[in-house]
Amino acid sequence: MGALAGALAASLVVSHAALADMPRLETQGSAQRLVVDGKPLLVLGGELGNSSASSQAYMAKYWPKLKAMNLNTVLAPVSWELIEPKEGAYDFSSVDGLIKDARAQDMHLVILWFGAWKNSMSTYVPSWVKRDQDRFPRAKAANGVSQEILSAFSTNTRDADAKAYAALLAHLKAVDAKGAVLMVQVENEIGMLPTAREWGPEADAAWAGPVPAELLQRLSQGGEAIEPELRALWKAHGAKTSGTWAQVFGDAEAGQEVFTAWSYARYTDAVTRAGKAAYPLPMYVNVALNRTGKAPGEYPSGGPLPHLIDVWKTGAPSLDLISPDIYFPNFNDLAGRYKRRDNALFIPEANNVGAPETPANAFYAIGKLDAFGFSPFQVETAEGKDQEAVTQAYDVLRQLTPAILAAQGQGRMSGFKPRVLEDGTVLDQPISQVIGDYRFNVAFIDTWTPKADQKTAAHGGIIVQIGPEEYLMAGRGLVVTFAGAGEGPPIAGIDSAVEGVFDAQGRWVPGRTLNGDQTHQGRHIRLPPDQFQIQRVKLYRYR
Repeated sequence: MGALAGALAASLVVSHAALADMPRLETQGSAQRLVVDGKPLLVLGGELGNSSASSQAYMAKYWPKLKAMNLNTVLAPVSWELIEPKEGAYDFSSVDGLIKDARAQDMHLVILWFGAWKNSMSTYVPSWVKRDQDRFPRAKAANGVSQEILSAFSTNTRDADAKAYAALLAHLKAVDAKGAVLMVQVENEIGMLPTAREWGPEADAAWAGPVPAELLQRLSQGGEAIEPELRALWKAHGAKTSGTWAQVFGDAEAGQEVFTAWSYARYTDAVTRAGKAAYPLPMYVNVALNRTGKAPGEYPSGGPLPHLIDVWKTGAPSLDLISPDIYFPNFNDLAGRYKRRDNALFIPEANNVGAPETPANAFYAIGKLDAFGFSPFQVETAEGKDQEAVTQAYDVLRQLTPAILAAQGQGRMSGFKPRVLEDGTVLDQPISQVIGDYRFNVAFIDTWTPKADQKTAAHGGIIVQIGPEEYLMAGRGLVVTFAGAGEGPPIAGIDSAVEGVFDAQGRWVPGRTLNGDQTHQGRHIRLPPDQFQIQRVKLYRYR
């Protein structure tokens, strides 16, 4: 082998090794985990306010605070207007500052690409895009009025967006060999307003064209993967296997929204493919959810909403996952819609950091739904009791991370919090679940505290099986009773219950051995509502 060939072969080995160590999604049982440096990582994250990351000086005082809150990952916007202020001339100083400061705190980053769209609108694009409406046309409403939204049908816009995104990914590949950046979000909360679809010559021509065969094939195959609302809409118009968008889905707003979803998905797939060609990190889109009873156009329409997931999965196959931003009270129901066999669960915006139920939602998403990460919004603004609650909850989850990662997808773990309806009604009745050979009955009303003093929507926790009869129970505001499940004696008792912590090396450091009043004379395990706690519990069965 010649010297040149040998050098090339060596570089390919290094390149392949680097790619093998890149962050990636990997299946364990029924769960998908994020693997970083060859090991699974549980993302305990927080998303910055939309403008915070644009100034390294502004962020300087917040990085130590975020580290002290037990975050291991920060979600940070990178906007098109900052990295390409002049066409073809890139300035990555804002990106480099983020990477430098994250590394200084031994933290990871998830980059949020604010490209053509952010919260439906197109306000983060460079001035040279905003001002050239002939080259980069705006979406139009039905009355012909231009919106502050770039058209999804403009190849000029798509190609310019994709080129800038690819340049960002190429830069990350060049400067981030240590792998601070875990994933990249493509665009932000895509959706059309104030109509269900955009109008104009190109959009109207596409609307009059045929529904793509791959989408119709997915609907025709059916199965449990197809979301019921989409399938019902298709069947309501004859379950056709060919035809225009209006013929297949109807001319009303619901049909127009399917068309919009497809248009946005194809645009996003093109941007994603350009980025992956430069540096194939995991990539996802997030979604601004809709309230029940609102019509398309009254919310950001056509994004990867629950009823449109299958459109996006078909139209944007290059994306690794779709992630919900959840600000509505019915967290359990909404997060559950995105826990699918074809979709890893990651919650990038789990309401604002100050929402009282944020810690409980974290335990539920990670424990019940096998989410590989969780992140409240505007994390840098946390103060007082809100900051303390997130700090303590993340501390518990950090300590439990090895046990959680080992249990993901294996049926040895669950998260618990009351179900809350969209109108805020809290259903705080006990929940029953079998884990291992025991049935756990988890109540959310603490019997030792006046109910008027309790906010049960903020109560939540996690149970992880670590041995045949041994469990870690953690959280706040739970009262847990148990019974035998399956074969064997039906009655379950507490062999031992010990509060404690895991040290920095992952070793269990026991505190008090609990009994008597603390376990109600062996009747239950209690996690008080006023503090986060870990208890290591061994059960036994008798007749």
